[in-house]
Amino acid sequence: MGIKSLLSRPFAYWIAGRIKHDVAHPIVCQQKIFANIIEKGGLTHFGIAHDFQYIKSYSDFCRKVSVTDYEGFKPWIDRCIAGEKDILWPGFPIYLAKTSGTTSGVKYIPITKDSIHNHIDTARNALLMYIDATGNSKFADHKMIFLQGSPLLDKHGAIDTGRLSGIAAHYIPSYLQKNRLPSWQTNCIEDWETKVDRIVDETITQRMSVISGIPSWLRMYFEKLVERAGKPVGDIFPDLRLLVYGGVNFEPYRAIFDKLLGRKIDTIELFPASEGFFAFQDQYPADDLLLNINSGIFYEFIPLTQVGQPDAERISLEQVKTDIDYALIITSNAGLYAYSIGDTVRFTCTQPYRIKVSGRISQFISSFGEHVIASEVEGAMVDALKLCSAQVVEFTVAPLLHPAVGKPRHEWLIEFDQKPVSIDQFASALNCALCNKNVYYNDLIAGHVLDPLQIIMLPQGAFDQYMKKRGMLGGQNKVQRLADSRIIADALLSMIG
Repeated sequence: MGIKSLLSRPFAYWIAGRIKHDVAHPIVCQQKIFANIIEKGGLTHFGIAHDFQYIKSYSDFCRKVSVTDYEGFKPWIDRCIAGEKDILWPGFPIYLAKTSGTTSGVKYIPITKDSIHNHIDTARNALLMYIDATGNSKFADHKMIFLQGSPLLDKHGAIDTGRLSGIAAHYIPSYLQKNRLPSWQTNCIEDWETKVDRIVDETITQRMSVISGIPSWLRMYFEKLVERAGKPVGDIFPDLRLLVYGGVNFEPYRAIFDKLLGRKIDTIELFPASEGFFAFQDQYPADDLLLNINSGIFYEFIPLTQVGQPDAERISLEQVKTDIDYALIITSNAGLYAYSIGDTVRFTCTQPYRIKVSGRISQFISSFGEHVIASEVEGAMVDALKLCSAQVVEFTVAPLLHPAVGKPRHEWLIEFDQKPVSIDQFASALNCALCNKNVYYNDLIAGHVLDPLQIIMLPQGAFDQYMKKRGMLGGQNKVQRLADSRIIADALLSMIG
């Protein structure tokens, strides 16, 4: 055992103890964060405009500050960019995290001296919690990689601006710099395909122990490794112990990763975003995440069924219930107040507070009143893949309103790595699984309002080609899983003729 893995254990024990203490007192932590944000936010132009001096309780806050999204905050952020001081948080943002998301244009999310710790410390803590829980620390002695955006930062106004992952690259602790791959020069390459080729060059002979990134782009890296070496990733890297991922549901990808790796390794799931690092896996194995309740973020929730309604119910953490989909609303020391990040979550447990990410507010299909969400289509895909022994690379779902033959239906565009023996059997299994997960969809199928779903098989590389054409190949970009329009589906179909 090396010195780094040896020293990581007492540090992990200490950090885990602090987190467990916070987890035992979640409401106290949230109340302290709320009070601190209101106090500091009261010194800003936003706080003055919203009467923060009169906010003494959460109910006061709900009356004074309405829930809004990025477009509602953009005029305030534009003032920060223009060089005005004390707009959303005392002083100036130290960074702007540039993000395109999956449904909107470019956004610039402020990061402050106070909020940067949420991003950096939580990523570290997720690894330390794993070490404390499992005793596995050997990975700290070998090479680690995070497939990320370029660390080269631009200026937006006077503020350093870049992808969050690129900003985070500036905060790698000195004691891990020698473990870090790829090189700074390779990390700065903007073209994703060129960058992945260079990463393969630099890593294929190294003792890799931790690999992290978005699953869809990890897949591309793994495929290139396997093609180059002619053997599974687990054989190329015998010291590989841990796969860290976030951003999308991993389950639809699990079979293809098992194939590419050639052996089982531990995994850690994260829930980071430019607006904050919200949750991470703290049990191994597990399919839910521990909410990050003491890291500068105050949480609110709106039941998904009420989103968009003028009298929508806003509740704090102590009021949530399990098995209900909520829109996630945050107020943070980055200077975001009652900010809707666009994600929906579902609590699996309230002692402690653990969640699953269930989808995006803007990503659903309800052309016929079914309101199918991401977690349902992903869950149906996982069930069908297991039943039919298939493997999928990517997929997206869209409504087909006016088919040439038959009734309206859902259209699933799927790129398989391993096709099912019978595509009709797979489609039937998929349709049955979705019926089991969404009662409204089931009623529409049973009532013959909709025909069962239809599968369109896409050729290898179709989704990569689509993302490349959009300028979103690689990094933290993700394929939109479903939409209530045919924009994505028609774009994919047009590429394959």
